[in-house]
Amino acid sequence: MSRRPVAVAASVLTVLALGAVSACSGTSGSSSASSGSGGTPTVKLMVGGIDKQIYLPYQLAQNLGFYKKYGVDVQLSTEQDGGVGAEEAMASGQVDMAGAWYNHTIEFQAKGKAVEDVVQLSGAPGEREMCTKKSGVTSGADFKGKTLGVTDLGSGTDTLTQFLAAKKGVKTSQFHRIGVGAGSTAIAALQNGKVDCVMTTQPTVAAIQKKGVGTSAIDLATTQGATAAMGGAYPAASVLARTDWVDAHKDTVQKVVDALVATMHWINTHSAADIANKLPASFVSNQLVTKADYITALTEDKGQFLPDGIMPAGGPKTSLATEQLVGNVKGSVDLGKTFTNDFAVQANKTEGFKTTTTPAGPTG
Repeated sequence: MSRRPVAVAASVLTVLALGAVSACSGTSGSSSASSGSGGTPTVKLMVGGIDKQIYLPYQLAQNLGFYKKYGVDVQLSTEQDGGVGAEEAMASGQVDMAGAWYNHTIEFQAKGKAVEDVVQLSGAPGEREMCTKKSGVTSGADFKGKTLGVTDLGSGTDTLTQFLAAKKGVKTSQFHRIGVGAGSTAIAALQNGKVDCVMTTQPTVAAIQKKGVGTSAIDLATTQGATAAMGGAYPAASVLARTDWVDAHKDTVQKVVDALVATMHWINTHSAADIANKLPASFVSNQLVTKADYITALTEDKGQFLPDGIMPAGGPKTSLATEQLVGNVKGSVDLGKTFTNDFAVQANKTEGFKTTTTPAGPTG
């Protein structure tokens, strides 16, 4: 499952106020993409933690009015702690699309399910391994004998934690992993000595640093950091959908991608403060962080976002290598079926945007 949202009640209320739909809806994906008033298609999109910085483009596109501008009504919702993951809700037809990590497409294919990534929003996980000073952790080689916090077992953070260890020759049997969620629960785990480190994202990272309970030991928050730690760009935040649904709703998918590609260019050409000013107040200022903290953190980690929605060359191969090394995927995978750049390329051409990301080919 993709990462859980920061436990901020106000954020959930904000999402509900914005008309987000429940993940428990029994409406199938195909029917929810039907045209509403004026022929505008409606799409249900669940995000794996809508108030996390790594997932900010989905809500930002809504607040900028880009979904409406490009002719689609996107109804956003978010994962809840202990609830169904965004990618699972998409795969089962509870929602049409998922705002989740690309690696899930590889895992689905290994299980015989056809799911694809239709637009790539980031080239890095946006995560940091936050460790207590006494832990002595500076790399995966130091995980031996440690207790490491992940969002939940089987999540993207869990996969990355195992990968960082395996890359340094440390077996999963040589350290302990426990689910600590995100936000206040992750911070408490560090404060109470329940874990030596926790893999988490902004704004939890900023809150941990501000409280002085942990420091960044491993940087996976930017494309440069991810490349150094993992050997290549690691495509993370994206939009996933079932291949059969994509094939049946290509015009609608194009509208969603148009809106998000425009959003990525907006992010690339605006400051962290500009971005924060366009997000719900509860996302950027809550019991974890002040708005100033949020902006500082986003300025630091803004490099994770890709400017054009293109899947970067080598990204799928890095993701596959990660899945194989930790044992999540053992058979062969056709990477060309796990993503497409067609919609993003068309979106950039339509708007006359200059693309800077080198696109991945059929083999990743």
